[in-house]
Amino acid sequence: MIELNDIVKIYKIGSVEIPALCGVTLNIKRGEFISIMGASGSGKSTLLNILGCLDTPTSGIYKFEDIEVNGLTDEQLAIIRNKRIGFVFQNYNLLARTNALENVELPLLYANKSAKERIKLAREALNNVGLGDRIYHQPNELSGGEQQRVAIARALVNKPDIILADEPTGNLDSKAGEELMSLFQKLNQQGITIIVVTHDAKVAQYGKRIIRFRDGRIIGEEIVNNNR
Repeated sequence: MIELNDIVKIYKIGSVEIPALCGVTLNIKRGEFISIMGASGSGKSTLLNILGCLDTPTSGIYKFEDIEVNGLTDEQLAIIRNKRIGFVFQNYNLLARTNALENVELPLLYANKSAKERIKLAREALNNVGLGDRIYHQPNELSGGEQQRVAIARALVNKPDIILADEPTGNLDSKAGEELMSLFQKLNQQGITIIVVTHDAKVAQYGKRIIRFRDGRIIGEEIVNNNR
């Protein structure tokens, strides 16, 4: 599904070059649950941004289902981001004065769905994450775990092939974090490819494969045999 070949990413600040990725090669199959683990500054979030077509590599080849992403236009990249990939971030990124249903509807506005269809799909997504009874609550009326579930519902609403999650448990207590990761496992069992970036070894163990990062490089890989 995803092929990365010798991906390099260098950020320039004035005349200074800062390497973030240093020749990353990685294949991800449809239906996998991947944990990308490393310390802050190891390059894992940069990799996630490239996988999500939010950033472009300095060099190397990224193929998404045999399509070379490097050569796509901004419009083509936007279509992939909107229709094929769902994003979940540590800080939820919910609109503060907008209820859960309206937050989840947001990607559907960009997809030009009718109001009736937006409401139907948003309700389905919220039901799928166990928040069918909280759809009219605003973010400040929800717990951190519930807010992150709204963010996941928003990521799911366009029925993406992949969910990319950047430190999704970072602002949650341990119980809410465990519930969230169990939800990702459930979604993976439904056929969605899950890629989670984390620095937490316990969170990483929910995946089926752990990719370990350090200084912009893959330094190891582990297959997880869990019975969660």
